Amino acid sequence: MNHPNTSSEQFDYIIVGAGSAGCVLANRLSADPGTSVLLLEAGGRDWHPFIHMPAGLAKLVNIKSLNWNYTTEPEPQLNNRRLYWPRGKVLGGSSSINAMCYCRGHRADYDRWQALGNEGWGFDDMLTHFKATEANARPDIDAEYHGTNGDLSVEDLRYHNPLTDTFLQACEETGLPRTDDFNGPHQRGFGLYQVTQKNGARHSSAAAFLKPAMDRPNLTVWTHAMAEKILLEDSGTGPRAAGVHLKHRGKPVLARANKEVILAGGALNSPQLLMLSGIGEANELEKHGITPCVNLPGVGKNLQDHLDVCLVQGCTQPITYDTINDLKVGLQYYLLGHQGPGASNVAEAGGFWQTELAEDDRPDVQFHFVPAILDDHGRNRIKGSGYTLHMCFLRPRSRGHLSLASANPATPVRIHANYLSDPFDLAVMKAGFKLQRHIFSAPAFAPFRDTEIFPGESAQSDADIEAFIRQKAETIYHPVGTCKMGQDDMAVVDAQLRVHGVSGLRVADASIMPTLVSGNTNAPTIAIASKLAELLRKR
Repeated sequence: MNHPNTSSEQFDYIIVGAGSAGCVLANRLSADPGTSVLLLEAGGRDWHPFIHMPAGLAKLVNIKSLNWNYTTEPEPQLNNRRLYWPRGKVLGGSSSINAMCYCRGHRADYDRWQALGNEGWGFDDMLTHFKATEANARPDIDAEYHGTNGDLSVEDLRYHNPLTDTFLQACEETGLPRTDDFNGPHQRGFGLYQVTQKNGARHSSAAAFLKPAMDRPNLTVWTHAMAEKILLEDSGTGPRAAGVHLKHRGKPVLARANKEVILAGGALNSPQLLMLSGIGEANELEKHGITPCVNLPGVGKNLQDHLDVCLVQGCTQPITYDTINDLKVGLQYYLLGHQGPGASNVAEAGGFWQTELAEDDRPDVQFHFVPAILDDHGRNRIKGSGYTLHMCFLRPRSRGHLSLASANPATPVRIHANYLSDPFDLAVMKAGFKLQRHIFSAPAFAPFRDTEIFPGESAQSDADIEAFIRQKAETIYHPVGTCKMGQDDMAVVDAQLRVHGVSGLRVADASIMPTLVSGNTNAPTIAIASKLAELLRKR
């Protein structure tokens, strides 16, 4: 896309996307004062107080200016519903709107990446970057698995609801053991999540990595900067990424890169920008009038996500977050030094466990407990008091894909998540749901247990449970894989995150994951960026 009257700027590195990965890269690369870095963010600055007060995440879902507000195409196995996919459109990206749970996944996830031909991406290699980026505040944390001097603060929750203790007691009563560290030598168990907070405030990637670097004269950050196309030039041996065409606050700009362009827009935006630039499946690009430059059929393919279903139980006592006074919570939080319910991440506890269908010794389901009624991502407010247990299948077999809706960069990409297209995924979801009910039926909940809200006590048969999952399951916000790392015909980047067939262009975000990790994806995405920064520094 060529813009008339386009101004031009020049930098060594251009990073597209100031989310979980982009902020890390901006920090690390600009640490060299002789290297100029431009960081582009389509959204605005992270000024909103609900971003920084952890419990404010319950309100962020309705603030459209901070969110891309994606929806999937109709999902065939989910009653043709269009599912809501919130993604952060602000400095910090989705790390500015997520539930802050610090989880890395399982050791075997990364060893599988390496076994697929991605040398240097095994767990021992990745652990180096988890530790290098982490500043764990727990005094007795296991130093073999955790770092204490990194930029990202990881803390125990300052506050959690008393009903969360009831949940953990119920887990023990049903034979599910406690753990105080999901990121130590053993992932299996139930406990309180550690969170990406610092002194009780959200510690997003923007707060942890970008803010300390903002005053560097060699780092330029443009917000409201929408990348539209990668500038590709002939290097003599093939195409080279020489810059980015964008609109900065509505003004056309060509930013040129002396060294490299790095895409860090996430599993949706990075492949979309590649396709808009002529990098993707040639036949698909031509349908939108885009001239193919590099035929990479894997761009936008291999889409994976954790599908999640919520069991919601009514509560007989006014103990849940449904009945709290929002104004009182906010005042207490800001006036009393980040104390009280405002410091909660809402999804305070959970765990990892195996169903009878587990294919190896890894947990295959994950849980998040919320001491409140949760429906439709919190957008559907239901009167009364209740508590919710999320459950997702960690390693789905189903694969989806992305496709362009048009050649207009402002038009959202089409999301075909293809949930439950493999019947095994539904079987595990049903097994996990039975475990949800088993936990909520434990004696510890007896003083609080009221009528089951979703799916309702009449839903007892396998057919009833299946129908409930198809009608109510939603994303738990972990899309990955659409620019996968590897050497096969569907790989998009190599083990150094270089886009196949294009020099000077890399991708560093959750899209490069060949397979989905067994847990939340924010910490792994930060580690991916840390690993790329180290590769570039060594070069």
